[in-house]
Amino acid sequence: MGLYRIMPAETRKSASDESITYECEHVLSTLLDDVIEGYHQFTNYNTSYVLQSILDLQETKHWQLGEIEFERYFHYSFENENGLLAPLLSIPQPFNETYEFTFDTTVYPWKLNLVKSSNDVKAEIRWGHDMIDFSEVSDPSEIVNHIIPKGSGEGVNQLTIEDVNNGVRYLENAASISEWGKRKYIWIDKRFDDASTLKENAQSLLKQWKDPKISFDLNTVDLSVLEEENDETYFIQHDQTIEVESPVKPLARPLNGVTRIIVDDKEYEARIISEDIADLFNEHDVSYEINNKLDDIATTQANLERKQQVNEAYSQGATNIMAIPIQDNADANHPLILPFVIDDDVVNVNTLDLWFETKEFRAYSTTTEGGGAIVKSTKGGGGTTESTTSGGSTEATSSSGGGTSKSTANGGGSSQTTSTQSFGELSVESEPPTSPDHDGHRHRVVMDGDYWNHSHSVDVPSHSHSFSVPSHTHSVNIPSHSHNVTIPDHTHEIELPDHSHDVRHEIVTLNEKPSSVQIKVDGNVVSFSNTSGDRIDLSNYIEKNNNGKATRGKHEIEILPNSLARIEANLVLRLFIRSHIGTTI
Repeated sequence: MGLYRIMPAETRKSASDESITYECEHVLSTLLDDVIEGYHQFTNYNTSYVLQSILDLQETKHWQLGEIEFERYFHYSFENENGLLAPLLSIPQPFNETYEFTFDTTVYPWKLNLVKSSNDVKAEIRWGHDMIDFSEVSDPSEIVNHIIPKGSGEGVNQLTIEDVNNGVRYLENAASISEWGKRKYIWIDKRFDDASTLKENAQSLLKQWKDPKISFDLNTVDLSVLEEENDETYFIQHDQTIEVESPVKPLARPLNGVTRIIVDDKEYEARIISEDIADLFNEHDVSYEINNKLDDIATTQANLERKQQVNEAYSQGATNIMAIPIQDNADANHPLILPFVIDDDVVNVNTLDLWFETKEFRAYSTTTEGGGAIVKSTKGGGGTTESTTSGGSTEATSSSGGGTSKSTANGGGSSQTTSTQSFGELSVESEPPTSPDHDGHRHRVVMDGDYWNHSHSVDVPSHSHSFSVPSHTHSVNIPSHSHNVTIPDHTHEIELPDHSHDVRHEIVTLNEKPSSVQIKVDGNVVSFSNTSGDRIDLSNYIEKNNNGKATRGKHEIEILPNSLARIEANLVLRLFIRSHIGTTI
């Protein structure tokens, strides 16, 4: 039976009746006492890890994880959930085989198990033996064999399975279509934000919906609780097998077990999905609901949505327009570089467009102070340099008339010389004259040397000189010749003292522009070379992952002109963002 907790209690007392009515709920309901606050995401973790992570959110540890027979890896996310039970029951939704949660309340903390449902027949209900009345309903109206899954988001940003289903946005079952015709259905569950998980859940639903739902409402007698029926022959269970033995106690019918139903010549196999015992004092009087589908929480929720045609239209993200402007000079060796980042919480990049215009190169001037230095030129080898040979010629100056030239007047002055004694005594003796006849005789004169000491004074008056130049010409004859100059090996040294340059401040632009540009996105060359452009689609050139989506992280655009230029550019991105990171400031 299990362990329950009593919730409301109704006490009724009257002359004819004294009763207390209790409403009980299974201890699984204790998992409704806690919540998942905020956003919790589990990507590529196995089933046990995700289940344990949810159970760890219990404030009081009523439940522990028991036996888990599945090891699957899916993407799960939960946000602001009231209760832990629904998230726990949603974990096996993507499984493509039957499952069931079981529990052990004989220990504490109680154990929660997730096991595979057996497809073996566990019991039998036969008309004319233990079946009182029988109602069969075969309902093909809810057949779905062509399902179009859609997850979180809206418009072009709504999640589909196209990226994980070979570009196809739907799933279908060909055998069901052949028998019943195509029955299409758009299944929307905005809790899913991972395409692979959305696809797995859709496949599970398609498996259940592709065939008509056959259900039975049965009133039966559970002979297994009646001692007097021990001598009858019944199916019994040994582990996972069914054997026939007699006499034995009739086999109890397990909830969720496969039961064989025999009505006349028809035989069905289906699962008991609910049982109703109206009076515990007559527990053999049981009503069962049996059908050929294992209704789990996914099926139940999906059916409710289908019946009510609920179209959840609340926003699960926002489209943002981000513009990144940049202006800079560039040339053939130095491109304009525009870096940008696509963050992790960006779901989709809807557009990636570039506007740009190429203008004249722009320069700015300022004063720069530099220290002195000795600058040495590169060393140059010597050599002999010969000029071109020139032929000789006779050249005459133009004829000039004569004239009188007069020097500038010069003032006169006195000049005085001084002699010194160069001998001690001077002796002079004359010879006798030869004519006329005189008596011959000689004279001898002796003079002292000091007598010759003397000086001279000359007075030069102011005067000028004039000379006459007659008309004349000059002729020069230059023979043929060449010049040789030998330059030896040498260097030049220039010393620059500390100095600064004063430059007039102004913006200077060139009077020419480049003729073409090259654009790259993450190293991929864009097929565009004009010097300006509007709304250039760069989405095909950005780096992508294996799924064809733009990688998250840093990206870079380069615009390279073929000459000096100034480039003014704007990058415009439309991003669909669902933010689960950061804080509020």
